[in-house]
Order: sequence, then structure tokens, then C-alpha cells
Amino acid sequence: MTFGRKFYEPLADGAPKPKSEINNDLERVIHFFPPHLKKVTDKLDEISKKSDVILGNLEDGISPKDKIKARKEFVKKSKKINLRNTGLWTRVNAISSEWFLDDISFLIKELGNTLDVIMLPMINTPEEILFADRIIALNEAQNKLKKQVKIHIILETAEGVMNVESLAACSPRLHGFSLGPADLAASRGMKTVRVGGSHPDYGILSDPKDKTTKRKFIQQDLWHYSLSKMIDACASNNIKAFFGPYGDFDDAEGCEIQFRNAFILGCHGAWSLHPSQIDIAKKVFCPSEDEVEKAAKIIKAMGDGTGAVKVDGKMQDEATVKQANVIIELAKKIRKKDPKLSKSFSKYLT
Repeated sequence: MTFGRKFYEPLADGAPKPKSEINNDLERVIHFFPPHLKKVTDKLDEISKKSDVILGNLEDGISPKDKIKARKEFVKKSKKINLRNTGLWTRVNAISSEWFLDDISFLIKELGNTLDVIMLPMINTPEEILFADRIIALNEAQNKLKKQVKIHIILETAEGVMNVESLAACSPRLHGFSLGPADLAASRGMKTVRVGGSHPDYGILSDPKDKTTKRKFIQQDLWHYSLSKMIDACASNNIKAFFGPYGDFDDAEGCEIQFRNAFILGCHGAWSLHPSQIDIAKKVFCPSEDEVEKAAKIIKAMGDGTGAVKVDGKMQDEATVKQANVIIELAKKIRKKDPKLSKSFSKYLT
């Protein structure tokens, strides 16, 4: 690992130099699509207009016999689609797989500066990230790229969760992390086959009142610890945190609750595996009118941001101004990109 002044130096001569500031793009939803399925890609123009990010998936869900076809079709579709307001990502195969090196070399050669982010699955150690970093840098230099392709890590193993602090600090190429609940559950030996969401048997009982009153069962969030740990690691290294997939496409209510938990905790967005989840994510990763109104009121009442004041019967100080600014800045970004979505709260923004 490289620290100090050399931390922001590229890992290959001639590769683009990494930026030190956080990516400030609005990335509420990362929509996954299988590039080799025509019935899906035929709808990609419409989907790309709705989603903040579209991601061509080359890993899980793509059978070995379709890997190369998916790779080629992703490039072909990416060259045709209008990406004016949409990020272009891909999830490549694991660094230990037979497809990884060709995934990187082919995608960078063919897409160049159009490709924004490469998502890496099954990462456990900083050394694995730095290996991928150098491979990408060598290909950037060979193809004379002007803009660095970022890396996004899926946190989906017990070892990865234990190492997340060092993972998040190891490379300036990092864009952020997503929680991968399915593989993480398998890695831990968790007794669930659900992809995201909680489990009906995972919870606590309310305190007993008397022998005749039935105690209430309160379902708990399986992912709270891992997600919080990942968010802290990302925030402390100026990169982004995301919730991953919610596998039950028919459970819109459950998806919305899972995404909202992630939003409140500090995630910037979540994955969409089905077009119906795009609008759920955009709705959830957006402050409500009440939240924006209250945040604006706090900032106005605090004036120069110091001291303490009472707003609606509650004490507000410098710390709550910082909280309010998080909501206001997000609201402003949404107003810029989604005027219709921000219509209810635009009047509170300066």
C-alpha cells in the first residue's frame, strides 16, 4: 500500500492521475442489466433515462457459456445508447476467474473514457484491490485514457467485512462500496435464502407484562451491523456507500423499507435488479418535503451557524446545522437533475 504524497500517483506510467475529491454525481439507483439478453437491452434507452447509473452485469447471473457474449454485447449497447445524464458501470468477473483479465482489457480498449466505474466482486483484502488497480492502470496507459476508471467494491464476504476499514483506505481509485447480502449470508453461514431484506424469524420479543398478555415479536434488520460498518469506512475515506440488491421484485413495500433504512443510515443509493425498483430507489433516496422544510428552517434560524437556538420547541446548534446541510445539499442536487421530483420542496431551497 502507498501512503503520503505518492498515494495519488497512478500505478502505471502514463495512466490518468486519480482525483482526490468525492464523486458528487447523484447516484440514487444503480440499475443492473444482463447485456446478452435482447428483450432486456431493447428497453435500455428508456431505462437509462430514468436511472442515475446503468450497469452491464458480466458476473453472477451470467452463465459461463454466455460470459464472452455478454462482454461484447455490453460494449455494443454502450456505444449506441445516450448516456448524457447517466453513469455507465460494469460488474466484471472476480479477479480469480478466467475472464477477469480479458474483461478489463476489452472493456477499456473498446469503451475508453465512456466507462465510469468497474465493480469488483468477492474482494477480501487490500492487495486484491491494488492488483485490480494496477491492471486497470496498465490498460488505461496502453489505451491513452484521459479520465481514470473508478473501482467500486462489493462487500460480500465475512473476511471483507472484517477488513473493510483497510479496504476503504487502500486506493485513490475507489469510488465506493456496496453491501452484497446474498454472498455475505453464505460466507457467514447465515440460515436464510433471501437476497436483501430481513427474515421473519429474526427478531426480539417485547418485555413480558403478565402471564396472560401475549408478547409482541419485533422483526430485526439482518444487515444493520455490516451496513453501518461499511458506511463508517466509506465516510471516513471520502467515498460512497450503497445498499446492494433486494431480490424479491414483487415485494415493493419490503424493498422500500430496506432502501429507506440504508438511506437514513447514510447510503447514497441502492441497486435495482428490476425496472420497478428504479422509482422506489429514486423516491427513497430523496428527502421529504417536511425534512427539507425543517432543515431550511434550522439553517435560517442559526444565522452564522454558531451558538444555539430553539426551533419548533427543540434545541438546535452547530451539529444540527451540519445535519441540516446534508439534507439541503442532497435536495439541491435532486432539484438540478429531477425538477419534477423536487417540486414539493424547491420553495425551501435558495
